[in-house]
Amino acid sequence: MHSFEKIMKAKSLLGLREKTSLKEIKNKYKNLMKKWHPDKNKNNYEQATQMSMQINNAYKTILDYCNSFEYPLDEESIRHATYTPEEWWKNKFGHNQHTI
Repeated sequence: MHSFEKIMKAKSLLGLREKTSLKEIKNKYKNLMKKWHPDKNKNNYEQATQMSMQINNAYKTILDYCNSFEYPLDEESIRHATYTPEEWWKNKFGHNQHTI
């Protein structure tokens, strides 16, 4: 497992939001690699190579973190995650939102 600091640096380098999807992580990675690929930066080849390595390491760190995340699959967690707005309101406040 990576350290908190390493994960936060990777998140920052990739420009990720507080909540993000795997699709967004991949898109951020691809866009940064397009920008910093050494073949596209022949005038600044060394810096581009260094940035490409950092981007690859950050992406690997974030994917490792995501792959080790445990998803709650118990009945109660799934029920809460799939509430309709009405069910959420009733669960949260104990009455129908239309009676307020």
